[in-house]
Amino acid sequence: MNTEHDFSTAPARGAARPVKRKTRITIYLDDEVLEEFRSLSERCGTGYQTLINAALRTRLATAAKAEPVLAD
Repeated sequence: MNTEHDFSTAPARGAARPVKRKTRITIYLDDEVLEEFRSLSERCGTGYQTLINAALRTRLATAAKAEPVLAD
């Protein structure tokens, strides 16, 4: 068995794990709200959790634009 290896031509490797961008939580939603997102999910082929996340992002962006600007 050859114990010497030349790694000088080997491609560089990235991080072993991707950067974590999501957090698992427990949240209680109205049954009707969850059913609507699940139904929409089936129609458009996107996961219902992804749709809920997108709806929350949209709402936060709208709220950020509507915040009053305080004068100095």
